Amino acid sequence: MDIKKSARHTRDSLQRGIYFVINPFVRMMIRCGVTPNMVTTIGMLGNVAAAVVIVMAGYKAGQTGEVPYALVSLSGALIIGFSLFDMLDGQVARLGGMSSTFGAMYDSVLDRYCELVTLGGISYYFLMSGHIWGALVTYLAVIGSLMVSYVRARAEGLGIECKIGFMQRPERVVVTALCTLAAGILGESGVEWANWILFGGMAVIAVFANMTAAARIAYSKRMLEKKS
Repeated sequence: MDIKKSARHTRDSLQRGIYFVINPFVRMMIRCGVTPNMVTTIGMLGNVAAAVVIVMAGYKAGQTGEVPYALVSLSGALIIGFSLFDMLDGQVARLGGMSSTFGAMYDSVLDRYCELVTLGGISYYFLMSGHIWGALVTYLAVIGSLMVSYVRARAEGLGIECKIGFMQRPERVVVTALCTLAAGILGESGVEWANWILFGGMAVIAVFANMTAAARIAYSKRMLEKKS
C-alpha cells in the first residue's frame, strides 16, 4: 500500500511540475480563443499523422527490404509532441472555465482513436518489416488498451469508480512514444536490433495493460458484491 501511495504521490508531483511549465502557454491559448475541443482535435490529427508516417516506414520496408528508420524517429517525435495536447486540453478547460460533459466525452473518444491508429500503424510497420511477432504483440497491446478503458467505463456505468492499475493511458503513451523514438534513432545509427526496442515496448503494454484490465474486473466484482 505504501508503494502505491508513493507511486501516486510521485505521479501527482510530476503532473504539477508539468502544469507549472505549460500553464503560461495554456493561458495564451485561452486569450487567443482556443477551445478545449480544438486542442483535442489537433492532438488527434497529430497522432493520425504519426501513424501515417510509421505506416509509410513499413510500406517502404516491405518494398525495398530496408527500414527507413528516419521515418520511425519522426513518428516517435510526433507521438510525443501531439500527445502533450492530451494534457493541454484539460488545462484549457479548467483554466478557461470551459469544462463540459460533452468535452469530457469527446476527449475520451478521441483518446481511444489516437491509441488505435498509433498502435495499428506500429502493427502494420512490424508486419511489413518482417517482424510477425511484433505485429502480434502489438495487436495484444491494442486489446489491453481497449479493455482497460472499457472495464472502467462499464464499472462507472454501474456506479463504481475504477481507476486502479499501472498501465493506464499516460503510461501507455509514454512507452509507445519513447520506444518508437528510440528504435528509430538506434536504427539510424546502424543498430541491427533497433526494432526489438519497439517490440519490448509493445510487449510491456500488452502484458501490463491486460493485467490492469483483469485487476479492474476483479476490483469491480468485489465492489459490486459489497453493494449487494
